[in-house]
Amino acid sequence: MPIDATAPYDDQNVFAKILRREIPAATVYEDDYALAFNDITPQAPAHILVIPKGPYVSWDDFSARGSDAEIAGFVRAVGTVARAAGLVAPGYRLLANIGAHGGQEVAHLHVHILAGRPLGPMVAR
Repeated sequence: MPIDATAPYDDQNVFAKILRREIPAATVYEDDYALAFNDITPQAPAHILVIPKGPYVSWDDFSARGSDAEIAGFVRAVGTVARAAGLVAPGYRLLANIGAHGGQEVAHLHVHILAGRPLGPMVAR
């Protein structure tokens, strides 16, 4: 169910629980700023989620309230994960759904890294 990206952060969302280790995840990367893990319902042969460790609902929230170190650390983590997974060639897609119209389903900022096959057009016409 799509969420309201302007709502306050809910610390009971599934990604907050993963960060607290209340729910297991197949972690592929972790540092001070981000956690990356395999999606449990992959939409491509490679489907990795990268989340910031801070309590941010959306990209808009993160870009407005995140510290420079958090923002740089998160962006670097996304690139590190893609390189470590060998996805740079032949390519991958980054996807961040924001709000109800963007299809965001978890009220914690997350970036999908999708790869492993040609992914087709971005949006159905």
